[in-house]
Amino acid sequence: MAHQSFRIAAAAAALALAPAVAAAQEQTLRAITAFPSGLAFSQSFLGFVEMVNERGEGVVQIDYAGGPETVPQNQQIDAVRRGIVDMQYGPASFYLGRMPEADAWVGSTVTAMEARENGGFEVMQQAFSDKLGVELLAHIDSGVQFHIYTLEEPPRDAEGNLDLDGLQIRSQPIYRSFFEELGATPISVNVPDVYTGLERNTFDGAGWPIVGIKDLNWDRFLRYRVDPGFFQTDLAVVVSPDSWEQLSEEARTLLTEVAAEYEKISHDNFQQIVAETDATVREEGMTVIELEGAARERFLDLAYDSAWSRMREAGTEHYDALRDAYYDR
Repeated sequence: MAHQSFRIAAAAAALALAPAVAAAQEQTLRAITAFPSGLAFSQSFLGFVEMVNERGEGVVQIDYAGGPETVPQNQQIDAVRRGIVDMQYGPASFYLGRMPEADAWVGSTVTAMEARENGGFEVMQQAFSDKLGVELLAHIDSGVQFHIYTLEEPPRDAEGNLDLDGLQIRSQPIYRSFFEELGATPISVNVPDVYTGLERNTFDGAGWPIVGIKDLNWDRFLRYRVDPGFFQTDLAVVVSPDSWEQLSEEARTLLTEVAAEYEKISHDNFQQIVAETDATVREEGMTVIELEGAARERFLDLAYDSAWSRMREAGTEHYDALRDAYYDR
């Protein structure tokens, strides 16, 4: 039910704001997503597609070709760069090895809308162009934080600090070093294999955004969640440079305007989904461990320092500008 809000909001915005367009040859962009179409994040991207197609009738359309079954995740950004597909939606942090600036979104404490206003988004556009060879169109679905989930109650020390010493926690590169600081042993498990691993008790927990925890049915096993959340989603919409150049000026203007509008629409929709999911998992018996006071601040400091330190150590001329724009803790 919640996923339908993306389509409804996009359609309403498109009808309310649709401009009168001059007759022109309609151009079509072929798009793919890093996630399967049924996941909440992909559903949000499809809301963006619908909004563009409503507003862009006669000018520009997006044809959704599918998820990783169409082009494998690890080949998608190069497929866009080479013009094999025109548009892609997925995490910027997939490319940390080539673009350390992705950590600015991971470690961000501001919204995508604020970053457009303060110049941060423009710096990220330059990084995407220089490091990945693609045009950054939007940072949608921002503001969704990550959490640590466990099978059993996570231990804390006498000061209330989270102590994951000895626990094996399903991880991914963006929070591996953070989990190690907490004493955990991060393990890499592909998303489709996590359910089986949890069912068999082969690891003790997982890091994951609050959105999607029920879609994947991981909440059947992960009965404890640590608050506060940390980091935020880093989901980019990128376009092939050749495809972008071949678009009419009208089409590029329309896509840019819809991208900025949809950043707010998707942010607000996900805040509602987060609240609904939080209420549901609590009602169904998930226990939320709320860190407080100095323990809470230490937890957040360790998280955000891990992202910004990683970017600084990787080396980028954009570090100072990105930290000023995206981090205000």
